[in-house]
Amino acid sequence: MPLSSVPRTRTTVFAPRLAALLDDHLGQDVFRLEPDTVGVAGPEVADRILAARRATETERPTFKPLHGRSISRTEASSVTRTIGSDVREALKRPLPEHVDLTGPWPLTGHLFLRDLILGQDPYRLRLLMSRNLELTTKLTWSVIALGAALPGWPRPGTGRLTALGERAASATGYQERRYAMGMYRRAAAPVCFTISTLVANALWLGHPFAEGMSNRNIIHESLRLLPPSWNILRNASPEYPALDDRIGAGDDVLLLPLLSHRDPALWDEPDAFRPERWDTLDPDTAPGYLPFGHSSERCWGRHMVMPLAELLLDLVRGAGLVVDPAQHTGHVPLLGLLGVADVRLVKPS
Repeated sequence: MPLSSVPRTRTTVFAPRLAALLDDHLGQDVFRLEPDTVGVAGPEVADRILAARRATETERPTFKPLHGRSISRTEASSVTRTIGSDVREALKRPLPEHVDLTGPWPLTGHLFLRDLILGQDPYRLRLLMSRNLELTTKLTWSVIALGAALPGWPRPGTGRLTALGERAASATGYQERRYAMGMYRRAAAPVCFTISTLVANALWLGHPFAEGMSNRNIIHESLRLLPPSWNILRNASPEYPALDDRIGAGDDVLLLPLLSHRDPALWDEPDAFRPERWDTLDPDTAPGYLPFGHSSERCWGRHMVMPLAELLLDLVRGAGLVVDPAQHTGHVPLLGLLGVADVRLVKPS
């Protein structure tokens, strides 16, 4: 089972399917995964596939149809700009004093970000940020249905809501409120989930960091070794067999940053955590590096992720916290968001 190169005696253990991908296909460009699915890790083929057409609404990870209702690119862009404005406002405010960031990560970082960005919104909206809702879709929609039906729906224009909260508060009628709550979670939860997971990954992979090491370099290197989206799905499309004859007309294509980010043909010491490599590499043009998608269609939230991740990492480093020396193994489960499940941060003894 592939293990990451980590400090001291820390070992990263991947879920069996992820480990099998690394064992069986690392260094390959195009390969058969299932009778109807082709895997792609080669940067040149991946570039051609991702540039061939835009993602459909069912392929977009965040803004897929909601309650059977399509989410247009215009609406998705508007919602992303809204949460982006809330992030910018949060970064303008003084940070809370004496923040305790010890405990299990990414949960601890997630709660901090939720309160930092969305703390002024009512409980029924903030509850949508609970990681427990990830357990089942049924639980998520039960909470949304209850929140939309309860009296006391927040009133817009009071000056006490975030911009995203204002958007939800403007909904009228039960069905529109359900939709508004679903969109609130779709917009805000990935920001909090992704950033806290990314920082937890960075701490696990590389802490303690060299004095003066750039937070941005640390984040980019963490994104390389544990990309938040380890795969990018493109459903079967007539463009793809024309690009590579190993792809059949009925084949779905699974592009795999998990593999391209560790390809020994693309990276020196590919399994080593080396933030200094980003002193000379451009994350926007490095071949095979796709933490925020392809240049033809970058993730809309990337401009929120980097400043918040750097802020959170800076707070941890400034507080002098360390990964629990007694923790030697970190497990990476098979989830859409790739990350170490539980990283324990403690104050040094």
